[in-house]
Amino acid sequence: MKLKHYKKRWLKITTLLILLFTCTSALFCVYQYRIYTQNNNLKMSQIISILQEKYPEVTDLEVIEILNNTEAGNYEGLLKFGIDSNKDSLVLKNEESFKLFLVITVFLNITMFGILLCYFLTYEKNKDKRIHDITRYIEEINKHNYEIDMEENEEDELSILKNEVYKTTIMLKESSENSLLDKINLKNSLSDISHQLKTPLTSMMIMLDAIIDDSDMDETIKKEFIQDIKREIMNMNFLIQSLLKLSKFDANVIHFMTEQVKVKDIICTSLKNVAALCDLKNIKVLVNGDERDTIQCDFKWQVEAITNIVKNCVEHSFDDSVIEITYGNEKIYSYIVIEDHGTGISKEELKHIFERFYKGKHSSKDSVGIGLSLAKKIIEQNNGTISVESKVHKGTRFTIKYF
Repeated sequence: MKLKHYKKRWLKITTLLILLFTCTSALFCVYQYRIYTQNNNLKMSQIISILQEKYPEVTDLEVIEILNNTEAGNYEGLLKFGIDSNKDSLVLKNEESFKLFLVITVFLNITMFGILLCYFLTYEKNKDKRIHDITRYIEEINKHNYEIDMEENEEDELSILKNEVYKTTIMLKESSENSLLDKINLKNSLSDISHQLKTPLTSMMIMLDAIIDDSDMDETIKKEFIQDIKREIMNMNFLIQSLLKLSKFDANVIHFMTEQVKVKDIICTSLKNVAALCDLKNIKVLVNGDERDTIQCDFKWQVEAITNIVKNCVEHSFDDSVIEITYGNEKIYSYIVIEDHGTGISKEELKHIFERFYKGKHSSKDSVGIGLSLAKKIIEQNNGTISVESKVHKGTRFTIKYF
């Protein structure tokens, strides 16, 4: 589009220059014609004056008839005066004017040609310089040097090419930075996963060795060890499943099956998943909202997200306390607010709670610090946002908005 606009602009300029040169040439021709006419008329006026002085009987009408006569005359009589009618002008002043006009015409043409030649040479010089600059920029890009400024505001072909190279440079730079960031994240993730799996595996190995080495172990202790091993296996299974889900989000291979879903159904299904945990701490969950409210989402994944958030609230709530869930619709978004009255989160920890593998000071020993990170991923992938407010020993509030 820019190139088309550029061509139109230069076509207009070229047309204007041609018209200007044409008009100038036409005006110069008119000027020459008027000079020749003035010279001829002046000479004819002198001839007529002399003729009427010597021959008074010649009337004005006869003179006019002679001047207006269009028949070809005989110019052989001019030869005796040394005038060749095919080469020379009867009026000598016209010969002088012709020579002057010829010099002016040659000068104007040489000047015009010189201007065009200078413009062409300047254009070629600038073009070569800019091509050299673009080549140098590309060489720098090949050396992975993306800290170069190539953006231009002009609209000729080279500027458009340069701007496109600049855009490509920015894309390569972002890709390079993202690739480096991905490698760092992958390294950190592998380190975190290794740490998360190493601890329960070591613990299970110790307990299994104890059971194997001590054949006379008390049955009560053996049963406790087996229950601990089962719990560690369940935690590891949860960790692996959560990591697999997060990796799918990172690889952008998750496809949501969006449909119109009642918000109440999402909340009720999520509460069923944490019902046993609520019973252990005798926590009551209060739900308030219009049963008719709906959102466009993937039911299964939103249940996963809400379950992880409610589970976090339950883990950080005091025994015999209450969790309040409120939902509704505003003009541009739907919302779900989940609030507990528990230990709360300090300001220092608040900015980290959505980070992968982060565990707060009051997290349970079975927590792996991945539930909230997964919940945030799911909500954001479904065109939503999640924010958190908290006060230590007073509770935490999660606000989810679906736009």
